[in-house]
Amino acid sequence: MSPTASEVLKQALSLDEQDRASVAGALIESLEVRADADVEVAWSNEIERRVRELEARSITSVPWSKVRDRLFRGFD
Repeated sequence: MSPTASEVLKQALSLDEQDRASVAGALIESLEVRADADVEVAWSNEIERRVRELEARSITSVPWSKVRDRLFRGFD
């Protein structure tokens, strides 16, 4: 990561949760390109499969707080 990107990330992480979500959404939207129809179908199928697993309780979910901690470990 470039020094500029590191500084931007540091500043973004200091924002409140709503502003961080807005920034994250805008960044993700800036990366999105028109998706291949086959990819959209594959993702839809994957989402349906995961929802069925959650509803059947055949898998264990991980709380967002733990996922967030893992994601942001090392960014301080």
